[in-house]
Amino acid sequence: MNMFARFVSAAVLAAPLAASAACPALLNHQMKGLDGKPLDLCQFEGRAIIVVNTASKCGYTPQFEKLEGMYKRYREKGLVVVGFPSNDFRQELATNAEVGEFCRLTYGVQFPMAEKTSVTGDAMNPFFRQLAAATNQAPRWNFHKYLIAPDGKTVHSFATGVEPDASEVMAKLQPMLKK
Repeated sequence: MNMFARFVSAAVLAAPLAASAACPALLNHQMKGLDGKPLDLCQFEGRAIIVVNTASKCGYTPQFEKLEGMYKRYREKGLVVVGFPSNDFRQELATNAEVGEFCRLTYGVQFPMAEKTSVTGDAMNPFFRQLAAATNQAPRWNFHKYLIAPDGKTVHSFATGVEPDASEVMAKLQPMLKK
């Protein structure tokens, strides 16, 4: 192999590593979506992100409507909402397909949704572990919300009972949106 071919091979092999290195550590997570397709959180770098652990059979499930409304209203201004279905509190449907169908048919959810995962305890997924560490607040129930700033480092935490469009959320979100 000549010197140019070695250089090109090395560059091609290093490219994915360089892309991952550029992504903020908090967002450097790859998982599957409800549809089974890859969901790389690095794609949301530079955007305000509302991360929420969800459950289809919870009393707070109507928050899906407000989350979807915010996603539609502010996505052109840089907001993305990402849902993480979890059965940690025993209120989620059995399969990813059932969760996806429920969210689409009942609340018209179009924002990205990860596959079912754990958001508490020893089995907590690494992304939620980082969110909990950044805020000193792990989800204590379904529909706990984290707001990640476009810098990919600043994180605000909002308990289950705080509606997605509550004044305290909007006070943090509005300055993050593009004009």
